[in-house]
Amino acid sequence: MSTNAPDPLAALGSLPGVADAVDSVRKAVDRVYGHRVMRRRSGEITSEAALRGARASAALSGADWALEEVRRRTDFGGEEEDRTVGAALRLTAEAGQLLSIWRQSPLRVLARLHLVAAGGTEPDAAIGRPRLAGEKVDEPLIEAPLPDADEVAGRLEGLSGLIIAGSSAPALVQAAVAHGELLALRPFSSYNGLVARAAERIVLVGSGLDPKSICPAEVGHAELGRAAYVAAFDGYLSGTPEGMAAWITHCGRAVELGVRESTAVCEALQRGAA
Repeated sequence: MSTNAPDPLAALGSLPGVADAVDSVRKAVDRVYGHRVMRRRSGEITSEAALRGARASAALSGADWALEEVRRRTDFGGEEEDRTVGAALRLTAEAGQLLSIWRQSPLRVLARLHLVAAGGTEPDAAIGRPRLAGEKVDEPLIEAPLPDADEVAGRLEGLSGLIIAGSSAPALVQAAVAHGELLALRPFSSYNGLVARAAERIVLVGSGLDPKSICPAEVGHAELGRAAYVAAFDGYLSGTPEGMAAWITHCGRAVELGVRESTAVCEALQRGAA
């Protein structure tokens, strides 16, 4: 692609309120990375952020378990909620292994994410590929009209092209668009919300904004609540400047709340309480 090709994401960074959200997120992330505990125990913060992020993503998909319940459980093959929590945990663990592939082959990464999330619970033919015409979608949170299979294929190719081409847009904008587009398309037969939030994490980490994956936006999305999440997503679906700005700033607030969560973990470790 020509280096002079237009960057459709860059303009989103200039929408009202978005620049302020980007700046606020950057400052929040810098503060937690500067915490003294991060110099000695960053691996523990990363592990705890992954656990809390997975728990929160599962909660948004209808499996709202206490953190300690998620921490102690080892069997996630039973009821629907069990499978949802297990899927969220597997996705969080897998996302970090796919960073190097994302910029070269995002569609391959998305297929892998669905495969990992499904964990053998779907018919083999439906795992790890975009849904075909007539196939149903199980997504408990998002009730927006479902694009048909042809539109899904076209828009996935478009999203993939944007990612491969790269963008000068801030990491927050890129992550919010990947998240929103995957929610809008719901390209798989199941676990689309979990996959969309995992993609958001991959972008935030791979962009360099959160290289140690210690700022779990999923925690913030869950804390802000399902109603606010859906309302902000409706703004993304509208495609209007105001709606897009509302979605991006909502995602920014979610990252900041994820930062707050990990800051609390740092402080607990510093006190010797965790």
